[in-house]
Amino acid sequence: MRAIVIHEAGKLALDEYPQERTGADQVVLEVATGGVCGSDLHYFNHGGFGPVRLKEPMVLGHEVSGRVVDTGSAVNGIEIGDLVAVSPSRPCGECRFCAENLQNQCLNMRFYGSAMPFPHIQGAFRQRLVADAAQCVVANGLSAAEAAMAEPLSVALHAIRRADGVEGKKVLVTGCGPIGVLCVLAAREAGAEEIIATDLTANALNHAKMAGADQTIDIRSQPGALDTYGGEKGTFEVLFECSGSPSALSGAIPALRPRGVIVQLGLGGDMPVPMMQITAKELELRGSFRFHEEFSQAVEKMLTGRIDVMPLITHTVEFDDAKRAFEIANDREAAMKVQISFSDSDAREQITP
Repeated sequence: MRAIVIHEAGKLALDEYPQERTGADQVVLEVATGGVCGSDLHYFNHGGFGPVRLKEPMVLGHEVSGRVVDTGSAVNGIEIGDLVAVSPSRPCGECRFCAENLQNQCLNMRFYGSAMPFPHIQGAFRQRLVADAAQCVVANGLSAAEAAMAEPLSVALHAIRRADGVEGKKVLVTGCGPIGVLCVLAAREAGAEEIIATDLTANALNHAKMAGADQTIDIRSQPGALDTYGGEKGTFEVLFECSGSPSALSGAIPALRPRGVIVQLGLGGDMPVPMMQITAKELELRGSFRFHEEFSQAVEKMLTGRIDVMPLITHTVEFDDAKRAFEIANDREAAMKVQISFSDSDAREQITP
């Protein structure tokens, strides 16, 4: 079988990759759809992000869905032919953080397509994937494209949880890539009173508006637009910072009311923090990293129609043309979520940029 392998920045190849052996509690999947994530783009464009660098070739990808073609002898509740959303998160279940129900902080995490450890954890962009049954959530009733969106939606749902919920609150979202727009969707579904979203591109802001933002602000053309929310010490109770940009964080803090909560999702390396303003306003700065139990919740919210992710999927590229998917994903003026179709039977009508 073949896999999508990054060798160094800009060098992506479809390489032969060995089929793994199947354990009793595992399933064999024909990968159906995979989504190109921001971290995949960091590896493709720069060979990593912050201190995380490629030290060896690595299979990319962690947003995937697949169809079950075989199951181990101990697997229950998953049948051959099922469509499943595959969580890339594989905590050990034995370390002290797993024991504290902080599985996303697992000391022995095996997260698909990560160069954080060495040897690297190989990713899921393979034609066939052996996965633990515990990773798989049956998603019959969704399309393969929707099921592959369970992972990024889980990131947004975890951020809502880190904010202690948003019901009845005024919410600001900075950075409207896929995670930012999913935060808009998740905040709207969770009962936010008002949602304002900011970005630098019209395409991103249009998607945020479609996702339920009450107002969108182009910070490039309206750099002072958030000033109107800074009167009387600020307006917003929750900030979801999804860009990883120091200027986005510092520009949003004056619009937060005292004792507001900043949830930082965007990762682009270390960034300076305006600590004086955070201290004076008694703001809470909380990180939000990956997810755990939110993965099955994401599938359930899509299956019940409470969250519709399909408008985010702007492009679908065939597996044999995988490099093009990364090139399209780099164009934020045209693309939102770019997916790769691994299976002809699961291919959507291709949308060209």
